[in-house]
Amino acid sequence: MPAYFRSDARAWAREHLIGCSGVTIPSFSADLKRLNEKGIRHDIQRLIELGFTYTLLCTDVVISPEENAEFTALARDTAGSKLGLFFHAGFSTLEENIQAAKLAEKAGADIVLLSYPSQFWPTTEKEIYDYTKAFCDATNLAVMLFPIPLWGFERIHPAGMSVELIGRLLNDCPNVVAVKSEQGFPLVAGLCEMYHHFRDRTIISCPIEGDCIPLMSMMQFQFSGTSYTQWMGDYFPKAFDLARTGKWEEAMKEYWRVHPARQASSAATQAYIPGTNFINRTNWKYQDWLAGFNGGPLRSPTPRIPDRFMKSLRAGLAASGCFVTDDPDSQFMIGRFPC
Repeated sequence: MPAYFRSDARAWAREHLIGCSGVTIPSFSADLKRLNEKGIRHDIQRLIELGFTYTLLCTDVVISPEENAEFTALARDTAGSKLGLFFHAGFSTLEENIQAAKLAEKAGADIVLLSYPSQFWPTTEKEIYDYTKAFCDATNLAVMLFPIPLWGFERIHPAGMSVELIGRLLNDCPNVVAVKSEQGFPLVAGLCEMYHHFRDRTIISCPIEGDCIPLMSMMQFQFSGTSYTQWMGDYFPKAFDLARTGKWEEAMKEYWRVHPARQASSAATQAYIPGTNFINRTNWKYQDWLAGFNGGPLRSPTPRIPDRFMKSLRAGLAASGCFVTDDPDSQFMIGRFPC
């Protein structure tokens, strides 16, 4: 059960939703039939060591609600109180997301990142509102809204989720505690608009580290996430904390230090499967493996990562002075803790 009442979720978030959140992709056995406990525990412990305060337990990788509850329980048992856990509402239907949220809550999740299914195809803003409110009403957990072009809501409003829609949800859903604002990505217009209108009512998160640190010269962020910045080691938690505590110039020195890694990641992301609105989780899993996380296989269907991107991502980390494994890429699909 969460450590707060639903009606007090925003006060809880103001006090506790601080720092940076990574993303933990589940590890599986070699035959892909079950979870890899050692790999999962290793990845959670690695995040804690790097200074992250939360992680998103990623679900859009072919995992059942029951397996996700097991994933959550392993993460909670490993982390104790050292790491907050996001339930990822990334399942196929509203009903399945509600079921999975209830299981994840019992297993130890602290908060929800609300995604929208590929099969959800609204044509009015009311349909987006109705889906979102139905989910929020069905869970005791705090909820982070996630406006981003991935959902295709731009057919309804150019921002995908408008100021009016976000405002109405904040009025009607007391457990909405944060907005992971990526309207209009890769531009920052949506983030600026959310910050302008709602920073006093809810937590506005800039999850894109390449934008977050520079913008902290003008904006006050207490939390950034969820995103997979852990592949650059402890850089982002340290830089974020420097910027948040008034040491922005020092944070920017770190920002430029890791720029080769950032450029390599951006090039790989933009060049792979353009126009599909689909995140390549294999790419993320490989990046994590480079940084000492477990790695290992994912269930099909999942994208591949070409060798040329592997080489450029590895070189980017090395040029940035970040930790990068000496293990050959052939070990990535085996993982550090094969099961």
